[in-house]
Amino acid sequence: MNIGITYDLRSEYLAMGFSEDETAEFDRDDTIVAIENALQGLGHETERIGHVKQLAAALVAGRSWDLVFNIAEGMFGIGREAQIPALLDAYAIPYTFSDPLVMSLTLHKGMTKSVLRDAGVATSDFLVASDAAGGENINFPPPYFIKPIAEGTGKGVTPASIVRDREGLGKGVEDLVAIYNQPVLIEPYLSGREFTVGIVGTGAEAEVVGSMEIVLMDKAEQGVYSYVNKENCEELVEYHLVSAADDALVAEAERIALSAWRVLGCRDAGRIDIRCDGGSQPLFMEVNPLAGIHPEHSDLPIICTKKGISYSWLMERIINSAAKRISS
Repeated sequence: MNIGITYDLRSEYLAMGFSEDETAEFDRDDTIVAIENALQGLGHETERIGHVKQLAAALVAGRSWDLVFNIAEGMFGIGREAQIPALLDAYAIPYTFSDPLVMSLTLHKGMTKSVLRDAGVATSDFLVASDAAGGENINFPPPYFIKPIAEGTGKGVTPASIVRDREGLGKGVEDLVAIYNQPVLIEPYLSGREFTVGIVGTGAEAEVVGSMEIVLMDKAEQGVYSYVNKENCEELVEYHLVSAADDALVAEAERIALSAWRVLGCRDAGRIDIRCDGGSQPLFMEVNPLAGIHPEHSDLPIICTKKGISYSWLMERIINSAAKRISS
């Protein structure tokens, strides 16, 4: 197949004057090289397309591809991860990963939890607050955990995200709204074990490829898988491969993750984060239907590596899953 690749390069946006925080979710140059090498190794031709405006220009110029491998996060708006899928749908060009509806829904953490709660998937209590007064009628006790409603890669997550009492909640929400210009998700702080569950496939064919437990080292920011901890994970975080066959709690976490993946309609591959409360009940935290794909730095490939699964195998599973949507 002739496969185009859409992406947002962090180096390009930094050169345009955007900050480290604004570009935190964007990809490194070597991620694109790794994708190209893997796809070419599978016998495909590849073409770099770039970000959404570069895609739009290419489409207007009459370009087309058999499939687009899309890892673009987008820069602006609550629907930024849906922009490229929507544009490709308009031109009837198939692509990897989830569709515009799923991408828009899952970027909004509160709406995602509402859908899953209604479907009976275990998730914690929550409240979405647009300002300092928004948390005044909260109906669950402290400590609380707060984060921006529509960010990834730990953006806006720091030790200050743990709010120990109701009195500090308004100030915490106010600060995050001021920085990220978006509502804030308030949840009970979950003090138990944390897992990230890797999933491949779509619908009934989706399966758990493996799970890791997130273990913070002594020098890490404690109690929270923060932006700093994620950016410096090699020095601050240990990733322990865990097995559902050996640990009933892991088995329950994987059951919840796979159920959430199917309820939301996520496709091809991604990750779901699960954290346990003080009573060791696994609860859905959030989903990443556009998971990082760097072969050494991103969680999903790390899970595969720890399971003895090659990067090439992962890429082939993604392509084969997406290729089923190509019209004959």
